[in-house]
Amino acid sequence: MTSEHSASAPRRPSRRPSRLRRRVRLVGWSALSALALVVLGFVMWASTPYPAERGPVIDVWANDAIAVEYLPEGILMTPTVGGGDAEGTGLVFVPGARVQAHAYMHQLSGVVEQHGATVLITEPTLNLAFFDTRTLADFTTAAPEVDRWFVGGHSLGGVRGCLMTPGSDAAGLVLFGSYCAGDIADSGLPVLSIAGENDALSTPAIIEENAGLLPADAVFVTIEGANHASFGDYGPQSGDGERSITSEQMRAELTALLGEALAG
Repeated sequence: MTSEHSASAPRRPSRRPSRLRRRVRLVGWSALSALALVVLGFVMWASTPYPAERGPVIDVWANDAIAVEYLPEGILMTPTVGGGDAEGTGLVFVPGARVQAHAYMHQLSGVVEQHGATVLITEPTLNLAFFDTRTLADFTTAAPEVDRWFVGGHSLGGVRGCLMTPGSDAAGLVLFGSYCAGDIADSGLPVLSIAGENDALSTPAIIEENAGLLPADAVFVTIEGANHASFGDYGPQSGDGERSITSEQMRAELTALLGEALAG
C-alpha cells in the first residue's frame, strides 16, 4: 500500500538548454571575432596604399606654371598662365586601387602646364574607387570656372570613371590601363583608352576584349615599353610586367595624348 505521505522525488531542471545557449553564444562570439579580424585586416590592407615617389611630386610643386591646391574634392592642379588650347577644360581623374593620389600628379601635370587644362585627382575612401560614391558634379565644384569636364582614371579608377558618366555632363572619358565594366557603347562619349605594352594587370588583350563596351569611335593607343605602374609614379606593382620607358618619357606621351583629347 502506498503511503499518503509518499511522493515522487522532485526532478532537477535540465541543464541542456543553458548549455545549448552557452554553445550558441560561443559560436556567435567566435563568428563575430572572426568577422572583426577580417574587417580589420581589410581596412589595414586598404589603408596602406602604394606611396607616391617624393621626387616627381616635388617637381610639380616647384613648377611655376602649375598651381596646386588640396581641397575636399581632391588635389587640384590649375595653370598659372592662360592661353592653352585646352583652357576651360578639366579632367576628374580617379586613382587606381590602393595607389596614393599624389602618385599621378607628375604624369598628369604636363597637360596642365603645356595645354592649360585643369586636373582634379580624387582621393577615394580607403584608397578604393568603389567606396567613393560621389558623382562627377560633386567634384567639378572644385573649379567652377571650368565649363567642360572629362572624367577618367587608372585601372579600377577607370572602371569607376565609366560608372560616373551616365546621367552626367561629362564631355568625354579617359582610361589609363583600364576598361569599362558596363556598356556605354551608345553614350556618344568621346573615349580615349591608353594601354601599356608591358602591362601584365590590365593587359592590352583584356582591354581589346572589352572594347565592345565602348562607343565604336573610341580611340585606342598602346604606349610602347609602358607597364601598369607607368601611369603613375609609385614604384613597381605586384604582378606587373617590366617597364622600359622612363617617367619623363611616359609623361611626354600622356601629355600629347591628353592634350589632343581635351582640346578636341
